[in-house]
Amino acid sequence: MAGEQKQPALFADAALFPPILPSILTPLLHRPRLSAFIAGAASATGFAPLSLWPICLIAITLLMALTQQAQNRKQAFSVGWFFGLGHFTVMLNWIAHAFTYQEAMPHWFGYGSVVLLSLYLAIWPGVTALATHAVRMRFPAAPITPLFAGLWVLTEMARGWLFTGFAWNPLGLIWLGTGVDQTATWVGSYGLSALVVLMAGGLLALLRKDWKGGAPVLAAGVILAAAGLFTTARAPMPTPSRSTPAITVVQPNVGQVEKYDATMEMDNFAKLVRLTGSSSPDRPRLIFWPEAAIEAWLDMEPEWRERLAHLLGPNDLLMTGGVKVYIDEKAIPYGTKLTGAHNSVWVVTPDARLIRRYDKAHLVPYGEYLPMREILEPIGLSRLVPGAVDFIPGPGPQSLLLPAGKGWDALSMGVQICYEIIFSGKVIDRTNRPGFIYNPSNDAWFGAWGPPQHLAQARMRAIEEGMPIIRSTPTGISAVIDGHGRVIASIPHHQEGAINSALPAALPATLYARLGISISLALAIFLVVLAVATARRRG
Repeated sequence: MAGEQKQPALFADAALFPPILPSILTPLLHRPRLSAFIAGAASATGFAPLSLWPICLIAITLLMALTQQAQNRKQAFSVGWFFGLGHFTVMLNWIAHAFTYQEAMPHWFGYGSVVLLSLYLAIWPGVTALATHAVRMRFPAAPITPLFAGLWVLTEMARGWLFTGFAWNPLGLIWLGTGVDQTATWVGSYGLSALVVLMAGGLLALLRKDWKGGAPVLAAGVILAAAGLFTTARAPMPTPSRSTPAITVVQPNVGQVEKYDATMEMDNFAKLVRLTGSSSPDRPRLIFWPEAAIEAWLDMEPEWRERLAHLLGPNDLLMTGGVKVYIDEKAIPYGTKLTGAHNSVWVVTPDARLIRRYDKAHLVPYGEYLPMREILEPIGLSRLVPGAVDFIPGPGPQSLLLPAGKGWDALSMGVQICYEIIFSGKVIDRTNRPGFIYNPSNDAWFGAWGPPQHLAQARMRAIEEGMPIIRSTPTGISAVIDGHGRVIASIPHHQEGAINSALPAALPATLYARLGISISLALAIFLVVLAVATARRRG
């Protein structure tokens, strides 16, 4: 645009790099949009299920180089946007699979929906690159690494908040399992995203033979990884004690088609019963079933409550997903018109009482409610979850008190149903910290990539909060996760089974558990201010 200065070509001097790199990087940088798209697509392999984090790190390095080389605001935004388009289109491919279970909409629309969603989500990396370019035009001496890192975190947080938020896979998730992930106890997953960019900036500096700028950043990353691995390696695996409840986590391997087939209702229930196993007065348990495990309206159908109670020993409790519906009492005949519903979790006792209920607060647009229903429904679009009535959001994170059982004291349980677990800093009631989080989910329509990505995000919440998480899903991946984010036991995707283990103990509240997302926000602002202050000092 007019009045803007041109940035010098970053890789114009091939002597800056090891001999093999100019032949690879130079052609890419001459086609910035295509290069950004390819880099974005490659970056998606850094997440589960592939977890090729070095590729993602290199891709971010290239994005920063392209941003630094941008000639004007339009080019800066475009390289960020094309990077985001490639990144989200590949990473979210599992969304297309959901449409194969929805007869009200054409299946092919699933692939278009992935691209349409990615066209929007790509705006956020575009804004990061644009804002980086704009600040560096105003302060040319501003170092790109802290600036880009801070702005990336700010836009990533905005993605997780605006328009109900879509916080799926922040960049910091690539560190899961590397040891660096334990840093989330201080700065959360958004802080880990900043660390990805800082490491990429260090790599970029080394490629320019700026040893002073690059080596300390990369060395710090190695130290963090070693410290995290050492910490978790020394932490003992959870062992049962007299006051530790036994748990049973059930995965019936009931697919999305079978789930909504009325003729299979009792067969599906029989699977749950068989996998739950028999109870004994000498072995009291907490039993966990998946999201919407049964189609019954438990508060209105006492015969179903009796069926469930019959499975339980005298000191057992059953946690199961279900639906709480609301009926227009004036409709004729009575019960023929629903006015709304909650996606809920019920706690069932051996005497057939429903003693606790949690209602899902963060609903999935187009999954659990249809925005602009009066416009979209007439043209043939509907929710992915069958039903003509939208779900109603609940009040937010709550800790449900579970009564003492034989061998354990009363304990509190946090609940996050399915999609809710992806929102960093928003998964527990901080005024009433629970002893663990129950995360029933339905990943049956998430394809091959969705379930491992969902599990990875649950593991990151466990690290951030120092909190064990129990996941029960219809088709996988069900798991018991300890407060370090380690998977103690799991059932693979598309297999039926049950986990019988002890409930891991919660760790002391982490720094992130106490301060929440504000600490990530403060870090992002600090990095941006640091970049500007450095530019002013140099100027």
